[in-house]
Amino acid sequence: MKLSVVIPAYNAARYIAEAIGSVLVQIPGDAEVIVVDDGSSDDTAAVAARFGPAVRVIREAHAGIGATVNRAMREVRGELIASIDADDRWLSGKTKLQLAALDADPSLDAVFGYVRQFLSPDVIDAGRFAITDQPMPGLHRGSMLIRREAWERVGSLDTELTLGEFIAWYARAVDAGLNMRVLPDVVYERRVHGGNTVLRERDAGADYLRAVKATMDRRRAARSGG
Repeated sequence: MKLSVVIPAYNAARYIAEAIGSVLVQIPGDAEVIVVDDGSSDDTAAVAARFGPAVRVIREAHAGIGATVNRAMREVRGELIASIDADDRWLSGKTKLQLAALDADPSLDAVFGYVRQFLSPDVIDAGRFAITDQPMPGLHRGSMLIRREAWERVGSLDTELTLGEFIAWYARAVDAGLNMRVLPDVVYERRVHGGNTVLRERDAGADYLRAVKATMDRRRAARSGG
């Protein structure tokens, strides 16, 4: 089955080449890589375009992470979908491990792996970042490999959320009955730096609460309807 990899990107010119490189070294030859540049003011799109035909670059006006991922998802041609944020990186073996898991169990809709954080080498004031390098179960879009049919069954990300958009999506996936598994392997590294969305969008922290509330409301409505 063909694999599509989507990369939402916003002002990631410093990091996107490493992200793309970590993908290209481990995907099948017929896989596609789609970068959607979310109206960056730096050279993000130009850096991605340097990879030539191996990477398809789409430029859009700035609309936020949810809209950017949704745009990329509308472009995919593969039966399997993976993703990576433009400032992160896949670990070697991610694709092989996750493809094998889906091949071994046709009932599986999606597989995740463990995620590890790392402090970006270009960070000067490292002392202000409290991070752990201990791997954690990665219920994170970047650590996921999902069947396209399953993604479409759940639907697009909520474009009203700046933070927590994947948490809200995952809750909907659980409610939809998707069969998902977290592999015990570390497959994804999340870069910590001064431009992370969770730091840049401090006022959007209420989005997490909105995502939780939407989930609770939906489940209450489902129970009432039953």
